[in-house]
Amino acid sequence: MKLRPLHDRLVIKRLDEVLAVGNGKILEDGKVRALDVKVGDKVLFGKYSGQTVKVDGDELLVLREDDVMAVIA
Repeated sequence: MKLRPLHDRLVIKRLDEVLAVGNGKILEDGKVRALDVKVGDKVLFGKYSGQTVKVDGDELLVLREDDVMAVIA
C-alpha cells in the first residue's frame, strides 16, 4: 500500500527519513505554497507530534510541516 499525504502533511518513518510529502500548504488567499521538506530529508520534530499509523507492517508517522522543527543536514 502506498500513502499519498494531502496538503502540508508528511509521512515519515521514525529514526529514518521523510517518505512522502503533500502537494503544499494552502495559504489564506487560496494559493498553494510548496513545502520546504523533501522526500529523503531527515527531520527533527516534537515527541508528541503527528499521528502514528501502520502500513504493511511498518509504523509510520503522519504530521504537518509546521510540526517539523528542523531539517538535519
